[in-house]
Amino acid sequence: MNRQKKFHRGPAAEPGSSKPRLRKPRPLPPEPAPAAESLDKLAKIAGLQAVTALLKRDPQRVMRLYYDDSTKNLAGPFCAQLARLRRPYRLVDPDDLTRIAGTPLHGGLVAAALPRDVPELDLNAAKRWAKNGEPLVIMDGIGNPHNLGAIARTLAFFGFRHLVISDHPAQAGLSDAAHRIAEGGLEYLNVYRACHLPQTLKRLRPDYRVLGTSLSPRALHMTQIPPQGRPIALVLGNEESGLAPETLAACEFIVTIPGSGWVQSLNVSASAAIFIQALAARQPRK
Repeated sequence: MNRQKKFHRGPAAEPGSSKPRLRKPRPLPPEPAPAAESLDKLAKIAGLQAVTALLKRDPQRVMRLYYDDSTKNLAGPFCAQLARLRRPYRLVDPDDLTRIAGTPLHGGLVAAALPRDVPELDLNAAKRWAKNGEPLVIMDGIGNPHNLGAIARTLAFFGFRHLVISDHPAQAGLSDAAHRIAEGGLEYLNVYRACHLPQTLKRLRPDYRVLGTSLSPRALHMTQIPPQGRPIALVLGNEESGLAPETLAACEFIVTIPGSGWVQSLNVSASAAIFIQALAARQPRK
């Protein structure tokens, strides 16, 4: 008994032609789109450095990208990255970009991103950081987001990883302005919130030398703090009133920056930069 051979049918020929008719490939179904987020619920990360850091460190947070004609060439690689993520991007006019960013100081580029969570400080994790010799910087009541952003930029510049903000009612959070001023620095920091700061500081003291900052004439200079031993947790206070008495009482040492006396004090972000550089100088070279 002869068995018929089965053949796969090839593409049909075009009418009047010996060439087979090629079928157009069916497009793949689109991937599920991320949950729609209204623009007002998204953080607006503005400026080239901030957007670059965000797309490098946490691209999944970016829901949309907007840019104007001044940055369209710079935005090309970002658009390609968002295309792979199936996220929209748009060229808009400068007025629309100002409206989206909420400020004219957007640098021609704005990423609308999911806001970051700020988890509560885990003291067990802090103990591990202390064993690795990693300093902490803690903000208590620093209300100006520009100061928060500038301090975050300084921390990232010197390679510090951890920033703690207190539950002080005046304390600024991770706002759009803080991200813009940080120039991408916030994307390199782990940011935590500390509740009941004086108690938290007391619980940190077995692992950290907790230093409060003050203008008191009895405060020490950083050079008077021995470099050996536990790493430092530096506490920075409110721009106007400084640290509360109960917070200072929970610190192991009080430190200040010596000056000429011609002006009373430095801006808190300038003071922080000096203290952070002093902490960086104490770190062992890698």
